Amino acid sequence: MFTGLIEEVGRLRRVARQGQAMILVLEGSRVLKGVQIGDSISVNGVCLTVVAYDDSTFTVDVMPETFRHTTLSSLKPGAPVNLERAMAAGGRFGGHIVQGHVDTTAVILSRAAEDNAVVFRFSPHDPNTLKYIVPKGSITVDGISLTVVEATEAEFSVSIIPHTLAETILQHKTPGDAVNIECDVLGKYVERLLAFRGHEGAAGGRGQASASRLTATFLAENGFL
Repeated sequence: MFTGLIEEVGRLRRVARQGQAMILVLEGSRVLKGVQIGDSISVNGVCLTVVAYDDSTFTVDVMPETFRHTTLSSLKPGAPVNLERAMAAGGRFGGHIVQGHVDTTAVILSRAAEDNAVVFRFSPHDPNTLKYIVPKGSITVDGISLTVVEATEAEFSVSIIPHTLAETILQHKTPGDAVNIECDVLGKYVERLLAFRGHEGAAGGRGQASASRLTATFLAENGFL
């Protein structure tokens, strides 16, 4: 699990491709402190497993599923990348729950200065993900924990403070560029639970289904919807 607080901007050193499988060699410094084989590191919001490392680089495998559904497939040697190690037990939880499991990619529609901030507007390639994106809710863009400013049926926006812009690869992003998007996992779990409403106990011959007390009305009355 990650928090969406980028630790450093690294760089892609080498790419080896075989079909839709890739091996990436990435440069880093902070994320290599205490690294071990099997550790998880988020690369532009994608949770990847360290399979080799040295004093200045680490190596990860990218499987075809990840190749098809993230922007990693378009990375070229020299490209900057957002890096974050998995959250350590007892660490500060400064962002939100980030799994490193990308839901969709999105294209940047616009980038505009607003006093000390920069407002980005995005259009997800999978419009079904917009149901999980709510104003003032959390969203992960290329691994960065951000707060949604506005959300419509076609797009959403976030506002970036100068520190976040300077310390992440968003500083290089312009309209037309693609980014990885991970929606807040809480909404996805709620949707899944509601889909099984009234079916508890029906599977496996465990008796008659019982009605769930978790309903859309209950969630709305308690401020979840």
